[in-house]
Amino acid sequence: MSRTYLVLLAGGVGSRVGAPVPKQFVDVLGKPVIAYTLEAFQNHPEIDAIEVVCVAGYEEALGRICRDHGISKVFRTVAGGVDYQHSVMNGVRGLADVAQPDDVVMIHWAASPFVSDEIISDSIRVCREHGNAISSCPAFLLYGTNDGDCARDVIDRDTFMTMNAPQSFLFRNAMELHDKAERTGLIDQVEPHTTTLMARLGMPIYFSKGDQVNIKITTARDLDLFEGFVLMKQNRSKNHQD
Repeated sequence: MSRTYLVLLAGGVGSRVGAPVPKQFVDVLGKPVIAYTLEAFQNHPEIDAIEVVCVAGYEEALGRICRDHGISKVFRTVAGGVDYQHSVMNGVRGLADVAQPDDVVMIHWAASPFVSDEIISDSIRVCREHGNAISSCPAFLLYGTNDGDCARDVIDRDTFMTMNAPQSFLFRNAMELHDKAERTGLIDQVEPHTTTLMARLGMPIYFSKGDQVNIKITTARDLDLFEGFVLMKQNRSKNHQD
């Protein structure tokens, strides 16, 4: 029976949030953002183990968070890379001693705590069927070209999908992708995202369930949105219990 490993990316500092600590360690209603994200995967029955790509100097803080919030699936941390893609590579290669070729490796951002059970489950399902899965949504907003201070053309949104995390791969496919990208020098030529590498290498990117709510916390306003989201869930739970 194949296993599913989560590689949780927590190696960035998130300077655009403007907080004194990396955004994934910012407290929201008394709990760090990363704790909410970890809980989503801790509580999902199809996630077997979690490896965290951790920003340097926060390994002990991560350990305390896991102990305080009952996160038992985290079995190791690895160091972040010089950029996003090298952090992904560190995480994937960090599983080489435990993962089998047909195991699922799911990559997710620590600062994306809105992820749902349905999104996680469908990512695993599509990955096992096709070899990869990228959480995706139709483009709901209007899009125009950026021509200085105006748009001189509009873009047909029906021809686009917005792509997000989680992103899942069979372990053998993830290793092959990054090995080939590094061997050919492509890793230093493209925007540092896994989906960009896949496109440049001619690999189809398979869609799994997405949700407009599943945003990545990038700014201070996003933290406000998440706080409201947590309060809404708490209120609904309280009303259900009553």
